[in-house]
Amino acid sequence: MQFDFSDQTAIVTGGTRGIGRSVSEAFLKAGAKVVATYKSNHDAAESFCKDNSQYNSQIQLAQFDVSDSEGVEGFYKLVEERYGPFQILVNNSGIRKDSVVGMMKEEDWRDVIDANLTGTFLMSKLAVHHLMRQRYGRIITITSPIGRMGFAGQSNYAASKAAQVAFTQSLAKEVASRGITANCISPGFIETDFISDLSDKQRDGYKALVPLKRFGKPEEVANAVLFLASKETAYITGTTLEISGGL
Repeated sequence: MQFDFSDQTAIVTGGTRGIGRSVSEAFLKAGAKVVATYKSNHDAAESFCKDNSQYNSQIQLAQFDVSDSEGVEGFYKLVEERYGPFQILVNNSGIRKDSVVGMMKEEDWRDVIDANLTGTFLMSKLAVHHLMRQRYGRIITITSPIGRMGFAGQSNYAASKAAQVAFTQSLAKEVASRGITANCISPGFIETDFISDLSDKQRDGYKALVPLKRFGKPEEVANAVLFLASKETAYITGTTLEISGGL
């Protein structure tokens, strides 16, 4: 398939680093305008813009916290005033704060649930308000196989990711009549700074779990996002596409 998004605008949360950056870059190469959001990492945002300077006319940045309702409302007002209609939302923002349940701080539980799950809810809620007017839209949420498998030390992350899938299944049923699809993409171990804190022993152990015996590349996830965001996938909704090397 040849993807052409030259007449569309995509919002990518956490869109200036890791998987989100690859998703943003894939949309830019396919001709889309991209509104890439970030919370606090100015260096990553500047690097993203610098490295993609040939697409400056297509890039817009927005800094806010997706788990803050006022910040999300302000963002969508800005989008409407400055950038006009959009067609695609990619819920990619996410964090990890690992600890075993017996030792986990309550604030670490809440922070992960808020960033990963509440952020998905708030961004999707207001996106629906906009997309329903057009009777067309694509909402894609980046989840994780951890949500169905569970990993020791990641109960908060696993809970948030499992909930994202359930949320998306319900959302898909609610918005289908308006021409909006809602799907998840579930990347396994992908070579980004999100897993940069793993020790060599952990990396070797996790690779042993993957039948393809390697970690994935961010662009392999981005290509799948473009697939589900395309007009050609109008009959795919409420599903999860796993990109995990068979994990």
